[in-house]
Amino acid sequence: MKPMIWHPEEKDERVNQYLDRINHAPYATIYAVLIGLICLFTAVVLASSF
Repeated sequence: MKPMIWHPEEKDERVNQYLDRINHAPYATIYAVLIGLICLFTAVVLASSF
């Protein structure tokens, strides 16, 4: 059996840098969708008032 002690490997630092770069919330997309929904709601309210 292998020992249960973890030792960092050479590739771990590169993998962590990759994950830090990739793994984040898509804030620009979230804001764009919210603005689009607000504009759509406003257009529907304005169109229904006539």
